Amino acid sequence: MELNDSLDAIDKQLLNLLQKDASISNQALAELTHVSPPTCLRRVRRLHELGLIEKQVALLQPDKLAQLQGHGLTAIVEISLDQQGAEHLAAFEARVVADPHVQQCWRVSPGPDFVLVVHAHDMPAYHALAQRLFTHDANVRNVKAFFATHRAKFDTSVPVI
Repeated sequence: MELNDSLDAIDKQLLNLLQKDASISNQALAELTHVSPPTCLRRVRRLHELGLIEKQVALLQPDKLAQLQGHGLTAIVEISLDQQGAEHLAAFEARVVADPHVQQCWRVSPGPDFVLVVHAHDMPAYHALAQRLFTHDANVRNVKAFFATHRAKFDTSVPVI
């Protein structure tokens, strides 16, 4: 059975509500979806079991955090590898996803092989990250970094219709 076939309107409503605020109580979810609390809890557990809810996290506000610990630097980085064999792609991917400063890692096509979103404390910290992840590996052919100057939108929601 396809996952889409197993989702009804209440499941979709639960997914949308939880994407907006995962800290909402089961009681509130039940009221908003017009089901009983036990039914709501059972459905949310099922959504977890299906793997549709990957994890629940707290999203930090970078500007407010920067006021407390210094500004920080976000970069969108394009990486092209010299050799694109499956083992080379996998090796590079494994190295970058293990680094806590890499927030997102995407294999893309066409164009570069990877696009990363990285966060560093400052430019020297970014330089250290670049040395650690991109320079020490002879398989990296090209690195093109774009430094964020303003975040107009950030959303983690996936449209569920």
